[in-house]
Amino acid sequence: MSEMETSDQPRTDLVGAHAHDPVLTGCPWHDVNEMLQSVGLRPTRQRMALGWLLFGKGDRHLTAEMLYEEATLAKVPVSLATVYNTLNQLTEAGLLRQVSVDGTKTYFDTNTSAHHHFYVEGNHELVDIPDPNLMLQKMPEVPEGYEISRIDMVVRLRKKR
Repeated sequence: MSEMETSDQPRTDLVGAHAHDPVLTGCPWHDVNEMLQSVGLRPTRQRMALGWLLFGKGDRHLTAEMLYEEATLAKVPVSLATVYNTLNQLTEAGLLRQVSVDGTKTYFDTNTSAHHHFYVEGNHELVDIPDPNLMLQKMPEVPEGYEISRIDMVVRLRKKR
């Protein structure tokens, strides 16, 4: 089998740890393969490896740099540009949700359902707001010919002084 073909289990020599290591656990290869193919993306080695890292730890919020660091620790040979490209492809395909904070920091959320976020300023951490009933009372007028596709609310938090 070549370096990262789609077997049911990841090769431990590629992840740099045993498959039961909680830091490097991932989504089963078969699930990643199906997920990619279901949205019309070819399951390349890089997409498979990054998908394994992304989707194997439940709902999470990552920047491209965070995923690149995880890939490096897992001995997955990808460039930061490949990580960005893959995250953008997965977002366009609907497998990830992009959340921007301050227009400078972009997180990728594995939970694509409609929900909002807290941004913890001191930690640079994005956290789901647990209240499913949170809602805006009045929506702005939408220009003719447009419709609202999604609302992203980010509530910024900081430690009390």
